[in-house]
Amino acid sequence: MTQPYDLLNDLAGIAPDSALAAARQQRDAATHATQGSYQALFGEGSADFPLNERLVIAAQVATWHQAPALADYYAQQSKSLPSGERLGTALEQAERLTFQPVSAAPAHLEALQQAGWTPAGIVTLSQLVAFVSFQSRLLEGLRLLNGQGESQGQVATAGQWHTQPLTHSGKAAPVAFTQQALGWTPWIAAKPLAQFNEDEQVTLARFGHTDSDYFRLLARNLPVLEQRTLTDKGIFYTAGGLPRAERELAATVASKVNGCIYCASVHARKAGQLSKQPEAVQQLLDVAPGQSLSRGQSPRWQAEITFAAALSATPPVAGRQQLQALRDQGLDTLELLDLVQATAFFAWANRLMLTLGEPFLPAAGE
Repeated sequence: MTQPYDLLNDLAGIAPDSALAAARQQRDAATHATQGSYQALFGEGSADFPLNERLVIAAQVATWHQAPALADYYAQQSKSLPSGERLGTALEQAERLTFQPVSAAPAHLEALQQAGWTPAGIVTLSQLVAFVSFQSRLLEGLRLLNGQGESQGQVATAGQWHTQPLTHSGKAAPVAFTQQALGWTPWIAAKPLAQFNEDEQVTLARFGHTDSDYFRLLARNLPVLEQRTLTDKGIFYTAGGLPRAERELAATVASKVNGCIYCASVHARKAGQLSKQPEAVQQLLDVAPGQSLSRGQSPRWQAEITFAAALSATPPVAGRQQLQALRDQGLDTLELLDLVQATAFFAWANRLMLTLGEPFLPAAGE
C-alpha cells in the first residue's frame, strides 16, 4: 500500500528505519492530519484567497520563523509575486500573528475587511499563518529529534499578556493567568448554524463544535477546521507515550510564552487535574513576563518546560542539549515526539485565539 505524502518527513530527512520514523508511525493520526491540514490550506485556492497569495504569505511566515527549508518549499510553489493593498494588509497581519499575536485588536480585522478581505478569507488567512507557525515548530522539533539543529539552545521566558480590565465590548477581562474557566468572544461574527448545510452541521456536531462561537467562526473554512481538529485529537488524545498531563503542561507553557490567557486557562486546568499538582501549575501561571518559567518545578517538569518554552519562542530557540536533558529524565523518542507536537500545536491555537477574539470573565450564572 502506498503511503500518503508526508512533507515534514521529507524536509526533516527522517530515515524510514529510524526510531523517530517508528514513533511517527505510532502517531499516524497526527501525522496524517497535519498533512491533511496542509492540503486543506494549499491544495487549492478560493475566490476570496487565491492559492498564489497563500503560498507567498506562507513562504514569508516560514522565513520569519527561520524555517528556511519550509520557506523555500512554499516559495518554489508560488508562480509570481502579487502586490497591492490587499496583500500588503494581509502581510501586516501575518507579521503581527507571527511575532506579536498578543498585540492584535479588532481594528486590524476591520483593516483587512476594508482592504477587501471577506470574513471567510480572514479566517483562512489566520489559519494559514497559525498553521505555518505550528508547521515550522514541528519541523524544527523533528530536526532536533533527528540529530540536526542547534546544539545548545537558549532559554525562553514568559511573554507579555493583556492587562486591560475590560474587553473591547466592555466585558470584564482577565488580567492574569488563571485556572478559572473563561469565556471568549469573537471580533468578527461566527457563522450562524442555520447557514451550514446538513452535512456541514453533521461535521460540526461530530466534533462538538455546534454551540461554540469560536468553532463556528473557524468553520467559515470548515475543511481546514476539520483537519485542525483531527490534528488536535491525534496529538493530545492518544494512548501511551507522554502522559496527558505533560502534554497539557506543554500547551500551558506555549500559552505563557505567547501571552494567551484563554488557552492557558483551559490547559493549565487540565494539567493540574491530571497531574494532581494544581499548585505547581499555578506557580507556572504566576511567572512574570521576562522571567524563567521552569524555576521551582520538579526536575522532569523543569526539563519539559525549558524545552517547550524554547520551541515556542519566535523564532524557536530549542537545542539538542535541551532534548538530552529530557532524555536524562527518562523520556524516550515517542514521549519526546509527543512533547514536540503538543508544544508546536499551540503556536497554532494561541495565534487563533489571540487574533480573532478575546477572553472575558463570565458573570455569575454564565
